[in-house]
Amino acid sequence: MREYPAAPLVGVGAIVFEGDRVLLVQRGRPPGIGKWSTPGGLVHVGEPVETAVRREVAEECGLDVRLHGLVGFVERILPDGAGRIQYHYVLLDFLATPEEGTADRACAGSDARAVRWAGLDELPTLDLTDGLEAMIRRAATMREESRA
Repeated sequence: MREYPAAPLVGVGAIVFEGDRVLLVQRGRPPGIGKWSTPGGLVHVGEPVETAVRREVAEECGLDVRLHGLVGFVERILPDGAGRIQYHYVLLDFLATPEEGTADRACAGSDARAVRWAGLDELPTLDLTDGLEAMIRRAATMREESRA
């Protein structure tokens, strides 16, 4: 049950870079419907977190990805108009790259309205989920540091 959960739900996301571009998905479901985000979703009971990341990217974007570590986490606590907690997610974001030669296969899947590759300079012009730009920039720094 996503709305009004008895406990926080664990979700995962992938910040997928191809060259200087990052993969974004336009959310097709609440919360944040219509906003641009990274591919991701909930971890299933018994599913390892990294397996969940790969599954979610494949379902939402049709891509197989290689993971390069945890970038950080975001906690989303969204109350309804009466102050009750309607959504509570703990989201783990991972740095990822598409398996070689697959970036052009990105297409909108299950929960996504659309997908796109965006340059970091485009991020301020897009309707992103709260805190996403900072997380993407943190992932970009992590990626650059790993190359050095």
